[in-house]
Amino acid sequence: MIQTSVMSQAMPLGIVVRRSPGATRWARWCWTATAVLPGAGQADWRVLTRDGEITEYHAATPDLTLYRTDTEAYLTGLSARVPCIYVVMRRPVEEADPPLDVLMVTASPYEAQDYLDSGEEIVEKVPMPPGLIAWVRAFVEEHHVHEEFKKRRRDKTDIGQKEDGIGDPRISQVSDVYRSPALLRQSKTERMH
Repeated sequence: MIQTSVMSQAMPLGIVVRRSPGATRWARWCWTATAVLPGAGQADWRVLTRDGEITEYHAATPDLTLYRTDTEAYLTGLSARVPCIYVVMRRPVEEADPPLDVLMVTASPYEAQDYLDSGEEIVEKVPMPPGLIAWVRAFVEEHHVHEEFKKRRRDKTDIGQKEDGIGDPRISQVSDVYRSPALLRQSKTERMH
């Protein structure tokens, strides 16, 4: 079910998380987001498949919300060699079951980078299925407004101009102002004469 407002569109997106044996003795399990299921129903870590020690779960179904103001970011994501959805997850403070909380999904690589920069969340790239690519592309085509680059012009102010009174030891200052050693020496010799 797609929800639409003037400023955004949303679609429920099922998140598939795979549990596989860890590569080291310190990490018993490795958890990775591997797929998304557009329009999926609600789920709470429902087992989808088991193959030996590898298990895939339908972990959660957050809404993928597209905003009109983020169309430039969606264009950047769609222009990648493999367009992706970014799944943002967090480990609970205490060891718990399930081992990850799915916080959100986004089609914006810029928003995903913000979560990566915080260092508190796990961000997984998952390839977009063709139908989801078409939905995001249609949203961008409907709402994107190309903004032409405008070069700023510099002020014609002379920045090498001497400012009277700033740093001059002869003029009393309200605050502590740096005075160069040359000005301090000049001030002492003027007082001596």
